[in-house]
Amino acid sequence: MGRCVFLVLAALFSVTSTQFKPPYAEDCRTGMYPPTGPTSRGAASWYTLNLDLPPSERWTAVITDKKTYLANMIQAIKDLANAFVPSGRLVELVDITLPWMLDTLPNPFKEEIKGIATVSGIPLGEVVLFNIFYEVFTVCTSVVAEDSNGNLVHGRNMDFGLFMGWDVKNKSWIISERLKPLVVNLDFQRKNQTVFKSTNFAGYVGMLTGIKPHMFTLSMNERFSFDGGYIGILEWILWKRDGMWMSFLTRSVLENANSYEEAKMRLAQTKLLAPAYFILGGNQTGQGCIITRSRQNSINILEIDLKLNRWYVLETNYDHWEEPFFLDDRRTPAMKCMNQTTQANISVKTIYDVLSTKPVLNKLTTYTTLMQVSEGKLESYIRDCPDPCMPW
Repeated sequence: MGRCVFLVLAALFSVTSTQFKPPYAEDCRTGMYPPTGPTSRGAASWYTLNLDLPPSERWTAVITDKKTYLANMIQAIKDLANAFVPSGRLVELVDITLPWMLDTLPNPFKEEIKGIATVSGIPLGEVVLFNIFYEVFTVCTSVVAEDSNGNLVHGRNMDFGLFMGWDVKNKSWIISERLKPLVVNLDFQRKNQTVFKSTNFAGYVGMLTGIKPHMFTLSMNERFSFDGGYIGILEWILWKRDGMWMSFLTRSVLENANSYEEAKMRLAQTKLLAPAYFILGGNQTGQGCIITRSRQNSINILEIDLKLNRWYVLETNYDHWEEPFFLDDRRTPAMKCMNQTTQANISVKTIYDVLSTKPVLNKLTTYTTLMQVSEGKLESYIRDCPDPCMPW
């Protein structure tokens, strides 16, 4: 919802402002992989999370390395909050109220959050805030494609930080820039064996992007709705807790589901706190879909269908049967590049090219993840979008 409101305001003020302008688009990129040059800050670092440890101890190594960046990120959120409520009452409310809210969250998430607060030295309420604001502010581009040999490739750009402080001097979003040093790859293991892998922001215990090796791949995009995540969070606070946090569901699916079909069923049927798009890829021909969700149920499932020449499915942040908002049309250039690539040439390399083409790549893009289910492979790169580049 925040993205839509902001883009409407940008359109209204476009006559007198040059900061926001119609989307900057370019010809489809080629030869971008392996990532080098000004659009890539390098690969995300890898950490192992041992699921055999007590939840409060699992994040110790990650947070020990990243606690300064996490503190800087949370300070930026507090600064933005104080800009809207200068009295400081909003931040005070976070420190007083959110620790209470933590006790309402399910395990192991609440114990992991407590452990992160202990290791980082950051107030518990502020770590809780860091873990819930993705329910209403995550935006992205995700694509699952099947090559000519029936292999599935899944790619995604994580765009985050719209309406969260524009740095005029550096022409960047404050929160987006603070998030980039927190991007990590995680290998969740049990008994020294990988259960699943994910790309995460250090200190965020839910999952937005991940792979269950040789079974399925999964990413989540925000779906804008008046019945949005803020409504679900309010209901949760007011004791209506029959829905599940989006990122907790995706983590649970990655950890516990044992097939593409089981994952699809759980993602389609579980009641949520916020509407969402789940983009799911499997390990067999035809196993790729976009699950369009309201908070209550599945509205639509669009699947790869080779008989209809639909060899990929692609989602930004708009229902696929509706036209995207004209100032935020990442779908059209992304699909143009996918079609130009052709099924015969689809690969990790060419998916990266698509995700590197402006405005699919934009000022909000924090990372790009590429996944190959048949190889159990996940790789992620921290991104930059050099000017000229759209803010979203």
